[in-house]
Amino acid sequence: MNEALESLLDLLDLERIEQDIFRGLSRRSVVPRVFGGQVAAQALVAAGRTVPDDRAVHSLHAYFLRAGDPGAPIVYTVDRIRDGRSFTTRRVVAVQHGQPIFHLSASFQAYEEGMEHQEPMPKAPDPLTLPTAAEMLPRYAGGALSEEAVAYLLEARAAVDLRYVDAPPFAGVGEPREPKSQVWFRTNGKLDGAIDQPLLHVCLVTYVSDMTLLDSVLLAHGRGGWVVGDVVGASLDHAMWFHRPLRADEWLLYDQESPTAQGGRGLGKGSIYTADGRLAVSVIQEGVVRVPRGRG
Repeated sequence: MNEALESLLDLLDLERIEQDIFRGLSRRSVVPRVFGGQVAAQALVAAGRTVPDDRAVHSLHAYFLRAGDPGAPIVYTVDRIRDGRSFTTRRVVAVQHGQPIFHLSASFQAYEEGMEHQEPMPKAPDPLTLPTAAEMLPRYAGGALSEEAVAYLLEARAAVDLRYVDAPPFAGVGEPREPKSQVWFRTNGKLDGAIDQPLLHVCLVTYVSDMTLLDSVLLAHGRGGWVVGDVVGASLDHAMWFHRPLRADEWLLYDQESPTAQGGRGLGKGSIYTADGRLAVSVIQEGVVRVPRGRG
């Protein structure tokens, strides 16, 4: 396990400051806001710590209300909305400087047998045949990306081994492509011992799910993204459905597409598959995606 993954796990190990009230810190950032995947994952940790271990999260629905301050702690307050025979519902509000910055509703379910089917896993190359971030990103330094942008991406993704199947948006600025993308990902290290808990794996996948989902919006318009500076934006809302067990430290295929963009907003849809072809998670996110004035 590398140092970056250990740091991320520390961020997800929230401090309990009162019953159903937790406090989390943020990663140092070169951008003046908290990464959305972090606050979503921490909120899910807070919700999960108030639910019996035999109930797994099956869905979450979240709204990003304000930009988080990476220099200040985030307080997560959990409301125990419902404890039923099969389902448990929690609501979490994240607060900084006296104002809510994020709202999450999560539902948990006790295991039960039922009907089963799924869409087949799309074709994708073996992840081990694809370049790592450390191998790929420096190719774009001084060209599509500044040296600072490359350093930022390498640091931001150091806890996760994330590999693009096709060229990322910043590799083809000005060249619109089909609004579809794929990445393989897993944590940069195995999770074992006391930390090897199903909730942690789900929270880590929630963290990663916000990294590349809007890439397909950018591809449709030949935009390089936030690191290039030809768009500005932020996540607005985020929804996930967890269908089958998964491990964040084993390869997962994130298949993503954008069916529409309009009104300064873009929609991304994603499906996350285990390496053996099981559909584990469905994801939908809408974000603000605006072209800066003067950039066409």
